[in-house]
Amino acid sequence: MRKKANKKSMPRPQQKPTKTASSSSIFKLNHRKTSLTVSAILAVCLIALLSISSSRERAFGASNHPFPDQLLYTGEVINEFPHDPDAFTQGLLYAENNTLFESTGLNGRSSVRRVALSTGEVEAIHVMQYSDFGEGLTLLGDRLYQVTWQHNTGYIYDRHNISKFEGFTHEMHDGWGLATDGGVLYGSDGSSTLYQIDPYSMKVIKKHTVVYQGQEVPNLNELEFVNGEVWANVEGLLASGYTRIDALNGIAWDKDGSRIFVTGKLWPKLYEIKVQPLKTPFNGDIKQMCIPPIAHF
Repeated sequence: MRKKANKKSMPRPQQKPTKTASSSSIFKLNHRKTSLTVSAILAVCLIALLSISSSRERAFGASNHPFPDQLLYTGEVINEFPHDPDAFTQGLLYAENNTLFESTGLNGRSSVRRVALSTGEVEAIHVMQYSDFGEGLTLLGDRLYQVTWQHNTGYIYDRHNISKFEGFTHEMHDGWGLATDGGVLYGSDGSSTLYQIDPYSMKVIKKHTVVYQGQEVPNLNELEFVNGEVWANVEGLLASGYTRIDALNGIAWDKDGSRIFVTGKLWPKLYEIKVQPLKTPFNGDIKQMCIPPIAHF
């Protein structure tokens, strides 16, 4: 599945988007499986595969026993931080020492940046050329990997000074999201396919089609690897009602502190959230709420 040319907001540089933005959902995907169970988080959807262990007490509600395979979850904002409201966030990750790395999009405004978590201050930045639309970002060792939209290309940066020192091509249909488990890369191209990619050759190792109850889950976007699970923003479910901000599109996992952070395109805030099982019955239609229809172009 390919994305329409106008799928992403693309205002000219220095202009602010005025269209009604669409929100995204968050999915949790097990990279070893293709079936999903469903959850709700804030005003978005969270799909989980693995049971939650009691060691994940900060980001996840603690439990004295393993949870069933299928659970609904809810999310609670437990902290908020400043975020650049002009950053069209396309990729987000947590490094050590309360430092974030972020990839931003839009032609003429795309960048890779190092950001202080507590203040939102941009500590270092690489501004991309006009023809590049920045997308997903991940960190493996000292290398930041970034893909670009509507091109089968990407860049590798030195994490210490964010200098670009190498370009690459990849085999996905498009570049949307990137994540890593510390060994291989995971990529998305806006379809229901999750790719495993060799970080040295950038060749696809495996492909996984993400489904829920036999239905493909399209629009997989920004990715994060969280405790053996791949989490994905899913683009375009709900009209937000706000003309200044755009979709949820950023998940960062602090492994040592067991913290989850989320933000979005042009959002003025970044949030730390806590995920825990939903205690009340849920009567909604999961497919309707959390799975967008597959577009055929």
